[in-house]
Amino acid sequence: MKLITAPFPGCVLALLLATACVSHAGMMLKEMATGLTSPMVLTSLPDGSGRILVADQIGKVHVMGKDGALRPQLFADLTGKMIPLRNAFDERGLLGLALHPQFNQNRRLFVYYSAPPRPGAPAKWDHTSHISEFKVPNKEPLQLDLASERVILQIDEPQFNHNGGRIAFGPDGFLYIAMGDGGNANDAGLGHGPEGNAQDVNVLLGKILRIDIDKGTPYGIPQDNPFAKGGGRPEIFAWGIRNPWGISFDRGGKRELFAADVGQSMYEEVNIIVKGGNYGWNKREGFIGFNPENPIKPPEEAPAKAKDGKPFIDPIVAYKNFKGHPGDSDIKGISVTGGYVYRGKALPQLTGKYIFGDWSRNWGVADGVVFMATRPSDPKVKEWTLEALPLDNFTKGRL
Repeated sequence: MKLITAPFPGCVLALLLATACVSHAGMMLKEMATGLTSPMVLTSLPDGSGRILVADQIGKVHVMGKDGALRPQLFADLTGKMIPLRNAFDERGLLGLALHPQFNQNRRLFVYYSAPPRPGAPAKWDHTSHISEFKVPNKEPLQLDLASERVILQIDEPQFNHNGGRIAFGPDGFLYIAMGDGGNANDAGLGHGPEGNAQDVNVLLGKILRIDIDKGTPYGIPQDNPFAKGGGRPEIFAWGIRNPWGISFDRGGKRELFAADVGQSMYEEVNIIVKGGNYGWNKREGFIGFNPENPIKPPEEAPAKAKDGKPFIDPIVAYKNFKGHPGDSDIKGISVTGGYVYRGKALPQLTGKYIFGDWSRNWGVADGVVFMATRPSDPKVKEWTLEALPLDNFTKGRL
């Protein structure tokens, strides 16, 4: 079963469960919980209780029972550690949460949140992203020990947006961290170098990072990371990323890492992340080239290679953003949210498909959509087939 959120700013949201809620005609979504602001992460507790941790962007973590009821007592309240958020749209906050693979034994939990600028941060920069370890006492009621915080990694951010922030443990036991390009637009401006952060392997912004939190102080570097022996920041696993708003590992198949990367003006995209991969930002957007001087007028030919001569990696899915295609009848969204490869038993027709969402088709209107992407049968074909997930209670996948 996969939990899906509908992250519309300024609205009271419901958690929706795309599961065994199947009607005679097909699939439906079921409301599970309300009263949340912007739920970002849902993580099952591996204790057999069926409880789920729900991390809300405003800094609070709830415990949700199998019946969808939120426990009155919070699991954690990180608002005192975070930078104050805007009343309306904001991309900062509590953005990532992951349990250690041996959580039942070591009670370790990891969180990504937006903190005030640390001492020594560059002048006029917006905030500092924290990746921190906490402990959870082995007792009931379940609650995070805020005093146990150990800051693993701090990354200064020039702007409030494009933070990424999702974290996940891979099948190799390492912690993967999705980092946006630092914000603003075009990967340019304050805090962005001449080539942009995403293409600069000497900065951590615009990357997928991979670290070993079981070794080193405060962490170790996996020996096979692309720059483990020099040439770039050793934490980097892949680069050329704009704003990875969702990452997840396939629980079956090849255990691939999927990343939804929010587009600038023309296309939204989904990538399968591989070690050492360069996904093109800010030289490309989707399958086309990108022009920082005029984002809605791409170059006639998309660059195929980076400055190091290695080819850019194409997305598996790219679809039109309404900002760059006004009036186009084929507009599918505005901001890809990401999702999961379905490996449940209730809906065998979805097995192996990547199920994900998009925020809306209009900046100011709650008009999201749930998609499914299907891997091509021909291994030589890289692009997946995209279609709206048919839902009986939401026309054409629209929420």
